[in-house]
Amino acid sequence: MARQPDDKAAAKFSSEDSALVRELALLLDETSLTEIEIERAGLRLRVARNISVAATMPAPMAYAAPVPVTATAAAPAAAAADMSKHPGAVTSPMVGTAYWAPEPGAKPFIEVGSKVSVGQNLLIIEAMKTMNQIPSPRAGTVTQILVEDGQPVEYGEPLVIIE
Repeated sequence: MARQPDDKAAAKFSSEDSALVRELALLLDETSLTEIEIERAGLRLRVARNISVAATMPAPMAYAAPVPVTATAAAPAAAAADMSKHPGAVTSPMVGTAYWAPEPGAKPFIEVGSKVSVGQNLLIIEAMKTMNQIPSPRAGTVTQILVEDGQPVEYGEPLVIIE
């Protein structure tokens, strides 16, 4: 919380100001914002939350017994990296959530074995509440679908293989 550097303004801090700070803090929690700044009637107020990298990562789940990490556990990550180099890979042009159908319960745009043409809609990626259609860059047959419906995807992540 920061005020303008003015001793007179600091002396005028009231219970209404305290209530405003509480409201803004609640708004930060509700909206997942990290900072809010307002100015009204000569009062400038900034409420900010310090977020560390550890705080943004989900807490690890507790297990009854430790699970040993093997070479096969790293294989899916390596396979996904190899798929991005596949000549028929269609990669994500943005960060978002991939959906295979225009709405829940609807028939998916594509399935493994589907024939697709250039520009045909393969899937939708939701980013910032906007549904972005992802067109096919080439004609061919869908041989692999590499992400699940509703799965978060990263920029450049392989989504589909078309051969």
